[in-house]
Amino acid sequence: MRRATWFNAVSLTLGFAFLYIPMLILIIFSFNESKLVTVWAGFSTRWYGSLIHNQAFLDAAWVTLRVAVFSSTLATVLGTMAAYVLVRVGRFRGRTLFSGMIYAPLVMPEVITGLSLLLLFIAIGLDRGILTIVLAHTTFSMCYVSVVVSSRLVTFDRSIEEAALDLGCTPFEAFRLVTLPIIMPAVVSGWLLAFTLSLDDLVIASFTAGPSATTLPIKIFSSVRLGVSPEINALSTIMIGIVAVGVIVTSLMSKRAIARQAREEKAAMQSV
Repeated sequence: MRRATWFNAVSLTLGFAFLYIPMLILIIFSFNESKLVTVWAGFSTRWYGSLIHNQAFLDAAWVTLRVAVFSSTLATVLGTMAAYVLVRVGRFRGRTLFSGMIYAPLVMPEVITGLSLLLLFIAIGLDRGILTIVLAHTTFSMCYVSVVVSSRLVTFDRSIEEAALDLGCTPFEAFRLVTLPIIMPAVVSGWLLAFTLSLDDLVIASFTAGPSATTLPIKIFSSVRLGVSPEINALSTIMIGIVAVGVIVTSLMSKRAIARQAREEKAAMQSV
């Protein structure tokens, strides 16, 4: 094991400082009394109260939350199915084309993806709204889910699944009772990744959103163009807090699941 050096420590510190100091400044100025976001005028929570009564931001947040939940859930289902086919089915006619179509959104510029989806929705006569945003976010986020789940399926011990088949399970029952619980941490990670990508997306949503469906990133971008409001600092602080809590809860649940699995495997080995 390599020993930590001063160079590594300084580089790590500077890297974390570059990432998190701007967020810390944003959080501090969200409690600023002044309307000017760059001038400190005392501690206050007035902008959080003002944000609660800002109906435009609340409507955009509700639209964003619905889109993120629906698109991430659909992307997780489709991405898991695609990963299972790529890892388990083996070679089949059209596999190269299928895998290329799955992974293409990873390297495709978002502008191209958004413009292509916009032309598609216009061609089929589908009015832009929440449905089109959900379909667009599902399209580009399912590939990330597929990558995460595929990495877990590659390292999966298939002898456990084969044992379930030998004991009388059908292939679907073996997947539902054995495979899916084991790869569930990867599936949950893929869902969280798709959820985060949907929350953060601006470019694709700007192409596929209609007048009746404005997401929070679009609303924030439109507001910032006219000047940064302290309400945006308050909103960003709330989002940072929600994400931080979600990451901590997910990490604790994953650790407990791994510990429980280790105990069950140990108990099974002792009973043999």
